[in-house]
Amino acid sequence: MALNCFNKALALASDENAADIWYNIGHVALGIGDSKLAYYAFKLTLACNSDHAEAYNNLGVLEWRRGHGEQVLCVCVCVCVCVCCDGDCYVVPALPKALACFRSSAQLAPHLYEPHYNMATASEKIGNLHDSYHYAKKSAEVFPDHLDTAELLKQLKQHFAAL
Repeated sequence: MALNCFNKALALASDENAADIWYNIGHVALGIGDSKLAYYAFKLTLACNSDHAEAYNNLGVLEWRRGHGEQVLCVCVCVCVCVCCDGDCYVVPALPKALACFRSSAQLAPHLYEPHYNMATASEKIGNLHDSYHYAKKSAEVFPDHLDTAELLKQLKQHFAAL
């Protein structure tokens, strides 16, 4: 039913609001567990509006998942949704794409904490602790009450103190 509504919305959409419709389709796809549809919907969001920061962030999360399993990264929604996994992390080709997406998102919308947090988390997972700390600080500046950012900063400070 929802997809029929989105089809009708796309048929009636102007160039100005088509990006938001595709973005919403991406969220519905995430909600039903269809990461392929979500990926293509966020790509189409960017095709309609190349300045859509939230779509860049969410594409980064999907790129990260492709190479790392489901890690603790934030998807841009009204409320942060975190997907977690206890698996090990490995550097894979998806990482540069994910970081590039997060970086684009952060540059387009510095008021969003999610891309900063996601860059911090990804950097920490691959052992780049200096960058992780830098991005975690930015995330904390934007959203001081984000518990995951506070925990990451605490872990990084403990690691640096041990050096």
